[in-house]
Amino acid sequence: MRLDDLVGFFETLTPQSLARFPEFYAADAWFKDPFNEVHGVDAIRRIFEHMFRQVENPRFVVTERLAQADRAMLVWEFHFVRQGTPQLIRGASHLHFDVAGRVAVHRDYWDAAEELYMTLPIVGWLMRRLRRALSAR
Repeated sequence: MRLDDLVGFFETLTPQSLARFPEFYAADAWFKDPFNEVHGVDAIRRIFEHMFRQVENPRFVVTERLAQADRAMLVWEFHFVRQGTPQLIRGASHLHFDVAGRVAVHRDYWDAAEELYMTLPIVGWLMRRLRRALSAR
């Protein structure tokens, strides 16, 4: 599998295209992000099904990619709408590919505190206050 194909899959992801996960992920693939840690392509697909239920107009844009042998890093932006407000999360995915070229390991890195919690009314206020108290001046 080519990295370009995987990037294209994520950048055009729809509820209907989720059925294509087995084309790109090994049956026993491992996935971890700040909220989930699962094994198996079906469990990974369910995370993205949940994403489509939770937010409106989710869309990934890969802004940078680095690849070497059986590993890759994708830097991305996740655009979506929550409660009528456009949102943006920036992050990166560290990928390992199996001998067939499918994703065997997918680890997402993004700052849930800054990118998500800070946008929530009460929690965001507390997080901003904590950040001010702990920041170097």
